[in-house]
Amino acid sequence: MADTGSAGSAPIMRGLAIVPGWRVPLVRLGALWLLLFVVFASDWMAMVRQWWDISTYNHMILIPIVEVWLVWQRRRELAQLEPAASALGLVLFAGAALLWLLGGVSGFDLVRQAGAVALLAASVPLLLGLRVSAALLFPLCYLVFIVPFGEEMVKSLQTITAHITIALTHASGIPAVIDGVFIDTPAGLFEVAEACSGVKFLIAMIAFGVLAANVCFVSWRRRGVLLLACLVVPILANGVRAWGTIYAAQIVGTRVAAGFDHIVYGWFFFAIVLALVILGAWRFFDRPSEAPMIDIAALRANRVLARAERRMRLSPVLALALCLAALAGVKLWAYRGDHLAAPLPARIVLPDVPGWTRVPYAPSVWWEPLAQGSEHRLLGRYADASGATVDVFVALYSGQGEGREAGGFGQGALTPETSWSWQSSAPGIEQGRGERLLAEGRVERLAQTWYRNGGLLSGSNLELKLAVIADQMALRAEPTTLLILSAEEGERHDAAARIARFRAASGPLASWIDRIAAGR
Repeated sequence: MADTGSAGSAPIMRGLAIVPGWRVPLVRLGALWLLLFVVFASDWMAMVRQWWDISTYNHMILIPIVEVWLVWQRRRELAQLEPAASALGLVLFAGAALLWLLGGVSGFDLVRQAGAVALLAASVPLLLGLRVSAALLFPLCYLVFIVPFGEEMVKSLQTITAHITIALTHASGIPAVIDGVFIDTPAGLFEVAEACSGVKFLIAMIAFGVLAANVCFVSWRRRGVLLLACLVVPILANGVRAWGTIYAAQIVGTRVAAGFDHIVYGWFFFAIVLALVILGAWRFFDRPSEAPMIDIAALRANRVLARAERRMRLSPVLALALCLAALAGVKLWAYRGDHLAAPLPARIVLPDVPGWTRVPYAPSVWWEPLAQGSEHRLLGRYADASGATVDVFVALYSGQGEGREAGGFGQGALTPETSWSWQSSAPGIEQGRGERLLAEGRVERLAQTWYRNGGLLSGSNLELKLAVIADQMALRAEPTTLLILSAEEGERHDAAARIARFRAASGPLASWIDRIAAGR
């Protein structure tokens, strides 16, 4: 609907004044948002630090500005709606609070931060109503892009990039051998490291694609094609970038090629790719520049929304009171859950294993898993009669929470900022998680990881978090044990065979872990 200049279609703000029907609801919303920022300040500060300090998330600094612009685009249509508190918004607010609580009790930062953002979004239907929320549906959903996500995709993207790179390397006539994310060429050994996974550009491209699809297109088919391009193109482009580095290294050497990669590709290559995507989509833009972002006539005539507004109308004062009660409840529950502590033995020991004896721990390259916040940690080496060795790492936690997460980032077999790099996934045994690691381009290590929590025995970090959530929601204290069996490659029997023999000798895995956790 075009603006006719009538009072009914005036923007929400005239100069510095606000349309009368919007003044009090906006004040209530602003007060609730201020409260949410204060109550969940630690989560917001953690997100801002990630936006600022981690290059993967630098683009998220711009998302709040984009949000303001998206709402400003809709200001004239919004002025024609009457804000009113809704009980459905209260249900959404309670769901967002529960999401934050689940993240809080499990130590899952991503879920906790998503809950904090969802609380902001749920405040809109709660205090401004369903029609206003329908008009602001895209800006509210777009808030998801201020939540720092994507690190979970790094290993998969490393593997995909490595396969694209080796295919292009072979196609260009360069002899090369791939081993996980490492590519060996005549010019040297190259690693598709985490920084080379392309996750940074992929997340930014997805955020851009979703925005452009909404602003520039009306056709859902064209929107889908753009989003597909924003997903596929950066992944392929990153493979080309990695191949370009390897190809250049064959000519000018690895040092010059690496510098060229960081300076030229890092600053220009992806900017060119983004520009090409925009230029490719430009001619297909089908939203007229003067067209409003909201079909206000259809929104006002929608009978479902009208019926829901009548039935779910809620007193704003009651809505705010119930919000305060929900916030107090989840904060208190999270505090109780975070301070749960199961009783632990004064000390733990590595048990005897038939056919295996304890020997001095002397790895070719020092390897020590990280288990921050655990009360007990053991690292030792076993050898059998033939001299075959297996390394055992055990960490015991009285509970899981902030700063003591067995499956947290950087915890476990691969410790950040060491000489060890992730090489590839490996087949897990007995529900464990297998990983292959490489140090100094020459020492390979296989690691099998398990978590033990109550009746759970699994190598899945997600399953551990779900078990911890169940414990803490029930305010039940359970200890958590992290077990890693590992072995270096290069001995007479390969690492997988040695770990399998050690496991067979140690007996049932759950019982063996429980014996260690009990101090026996």
